Amino acid sequence: MADFGYDISDYCGIGAVFGGLADFDRLVTEAHRRNIRVILDLVPNHTSDRHPWFADSRSSRASSKRDWYIWCDGRSNAPPNNWMSNFGGSAWEWDATTQQYYYHAFLKEQPDLNWRNPEVRAAMHAVMRFWLDHGVDGFRVDVLWHLMKDATFRDNPVNPGYAPGQPDINRFLQIHSADQPEIVDVIAELRAVVDAYADRVLIGEIYLPLQRLVAYYGKNLAGVHLPFNFQLLFAAWNAPALASLIEEYEKALPAGAWPNWVLGNHDQKRVATRVGDAQARIAAMLLLTLRGTPTLYYGDELRHDGRGSPAQRCARPLGEK
Repeated sequence: MADFGYDISDYCGIGAVFGGLADFDRLVTEAHRRNIRVILDLVPNHTSDRHPWFADSRSSRASSKRDWYIWCDGRSNAPPNNWMSNFGGSAWEWDATTQQYYYHAFLKEQPDLNWRNPEVRAAMHAVMRFWLDHGVDGFRVDVLWHLMKDATFRDNPVNPGYAPGQPDINRFLQIHSADQPEIVDVIAELRAVVDAYADRVLIGEIYLPLQRLVAYYGKNLAGVHLPFNFQLLFAAWNAPALASLIEEYEKALPAGAWPNWVLGNHDQKRVATRVGDAQARIAAMLLLTLRGTPTLYYGDELRHDGRGSPAQRCARPLGEK
């Protein structure tokens, strides 16, 4: 709970505050009885630093799980490169025990897994099968575009649009620390796991420009069923801008790809806060009449602005992911 549950210490367990596996199985059974699907939030990019895998990895450079995470020597008493954490500061944390840095795209308590290691991929595929065997209907894959990093750890280029006061992550363009070409093979493997089960879905959290976003549908549409399209979260709220955005997205879609639109999520301000209470109704109408699958963040259907809401207090602040 260093990051509201996005720091996983056991991929096949239920946090005690939520009950146990028997409770989860009952939830799925009762949901299915009511024709409700259950999709889990899969977090494959990083674990908790308390995960047994990482404890083993950091115990010794000779550990069999050393290469399950991203370890690197520094340069001139400094981190290996200029990659920044999405939560501020360097994305590299010094480990005194083994005298190397480990990489964390988010909190230092969230070390990134090394997806170039086939053992890591196999372990995560096994996690997926565990939950699919328990009846889940698919996964929303957290920060999917982060899974593959540059193999040579090149510095990210300076962002010419950076202005003082902006988050640290904006200082550099994230060219080498995410969205690498090899991601196509990774998503094809994830899709193959899901496709071995009937009628399941794979959704990807991907904050990228449209031309890169649509690449996550994969070769011959063998990637993510729904790469989350977050464009409405940041669009100028006027008819010409929205019409242009819709047209651009439809043109960018690969042939046969099914579109999707997201109006709100736990990382951004409520739609009623962004566009106002009256326009929130229009926003919902737009979302629910556009071609494709709509994603509505719970409470937005009530035009909730989040003030005083326990759910809003628990959500991460704007810009953290």
